[in-house]
Amino acid sequence: MTETLDPTIAARLKRDDAGLVAAVIQQHDTGEVLMLGWMDDEALRRTLTGGRVVFWSRSRREYWRKGDTSGHAQYVRSVALDCDGDALLVRVDQVGAACHTGTRTCFEAGGDLGAVVGERA
Repeated sequence: MTETLDPTIAARLKRDDAGLVAAVIQQHDTGEVLMLGWMDDEALRRTLTGGRVVFWSRSRREYWRKGDTSGHAQYVRSVALDCDGDALLVRVDQVGAACHTGTRTCFEAGGDLGAVVGERA
């Protein structure tokens, strides 16, 4: 029998045209946002049941478990679905760099875009 994502969870997901949901990866103890990845139902099922984060690679068109080749694994602490069902928050214990460039987060290389800082009235 083939394992599938729990139908109750699958029914709550709002996928894009490619069948994917954005997954924001966050360090569980610091709140640091590490990266953004993409999951389909199977990647989410593997993440929920395997204890390590699994993504769908849009460029390679295959599943990849973070850290299998780099050693920079992501151990799942929790997975939550947002109110609209179109984004996941995966809280992890990150080992090493989260970014393929070797930096701690994928938001270091891109840098700050210089947004005007808003003030409360």
